[in-house]
Amino acid sequence: MSTGQSSSLPHSVPWSFAAVGPDETSLQDCRVVVVPVPYDSTTSFRGGTREGPRAIIEASRHLEDYDIELRREIYQVGVYTLPEIEPHIGSPEDMTERVRATVEPFARDGKLLAVLGGEHSVSVGVVQALHEVYSDLSVLYLDAHGDLRNEYMGSGFSHACTARRILEMCPVVEVGIRSISQEEMSFIEENQEGLKVYFHDDSDTNISWDVDEVLKGLSGRVYVSIDLDVFDPGLMSAVGTPEPGGPGWEAVVSLLRAVSRERTIVGFDVVELCPGAGSPSCAFVAAKLAYKVMGYATEKR
Repeated sequence: MSTGQSSSLPHSVPWSFAAVGPDETSLQDCRVVVVPVPYDSTTSFRGGTREGPRAIIEASRHLEDYDIELRREIYQVGVYTLPEIEPHIGSPEDMTERVRATVEPFARDGKLLAVLGGEHSVSVGVVQALHEVYSDLSVLYLDAHGDLRNEYMGSGFSHACTARRILEMCPVVEVGIRSISQEEMSFIEENQEGLKVYFHDDSDTNISWDVDEVLKGLSGRVYVSIDLDVFDPGLMSAVGTPEPGGPGWEAVVSLLRAVSRERTIVGFDVVELCPGAGSPSCAFVAAKLAYKVMGYATEKR
């Protein structure tokens, strides 16, 4: 746990990811920019993902700084936490633009974007910004749901349409899918260009995707989007739309490790934590996952 102490207030602990204080990094010098987005206006089952970013940041302040696998204190690359992006509840499309405009300057500066949701629709604005900077961007999309509807509940920017909007910009590789509509299945079968989908096999507990095949669908630069409902609800019950089955911690982390070693991760998000819907341990899992991806993404640099 970072001491995170400021010289002006020597006994204070900053409200920031991993409790990294202003004396330890600055926005100019940091490698990682954490972007909290407390937005959940299009959620369709359980609301409350707007509380996710605060819960993840609170849990992260109690993480151990040292990562056993990477053998270093990840936060020392410089982790700067922005203030929360104020939700725009009038229009999901306007909220997408607000997210894009907020993160674009940091994308152009080459910062690693670490976005904390909120619902999954916040990913669209981040990908828009990164796609303007990196023409060879692709997205690894970890989720229990396809999110490939063209429109849902009257909006094309619903959380159920996130992957569809992203696919309009760049290639998408979906992993862990185990719940999908007929409309989405037809879309997958008719549109193989730029889209790969790896369904989770409920017949056993083995990993239901081939890492090498997943990597083939990803370009040199990758944005990783992690909907926490991709996990088995036994590990991650605090999500807006839980789905039975799903991979465990080791399967997901091993995939992220492989992607980080073979590709360049330019940003990621951890979304759909609904703190009031499950165990408090879920926020800690989400925080640890975000910290782990920060470590993987900055390992080569």
